[in-house]
Amino acid sequence: MPELLRFGVSLPEDLLTRFDNEIRRKGYSNRSEALRDLIRESLVQKELDSDAEVVGTLTMVYDHHVADLSIKLKNLQHEHYLNIMSNIHFHLDHQHCLEVIVLRGRCSAIRNIAERLIGLRGVKHGKLTFTSTGKNLPGL
Repeated sequence: MPELLRFGVSLPEDLLTRFDNEIRRKGYSNRSEALRDLIRESLVQKELDSDAEVVGTLTMVYDHHVADLSIKLKNLQHEHYLNIMSNIHFHLDHQHCLEVIVLRGRCSAIRNIAERLIGLRGVKHGKLTFTSTGKNLPGL
């Protein structure tokens, strides 16, 4: 387990009050946990900017009645089988489906795959979210 170091931080009172209210709302047990998460988020963003290996989730809502859309979605996913780790499919109603796809690879490659999927006619909304593989993030 890495050694814990303590340091002081000076903040304006109103900023600290807002921070304390936010971390309380989110359920953090203390400021240290919240600060660690903020630092990790910054490090994850740096990984994305450097085109590192990342994982992502692509969430899409689409109209399954659009001609050949299901086939195009499947074909694109098969084309990128090395980057697509898993997917889950939900029927939202008679016409709409929700699909969540878990991807892994270089940030630029994942972004490209997601854009191609979201750009298909019949996809009503898509959102790609990235995170780290954890390899380059400090523990604790």
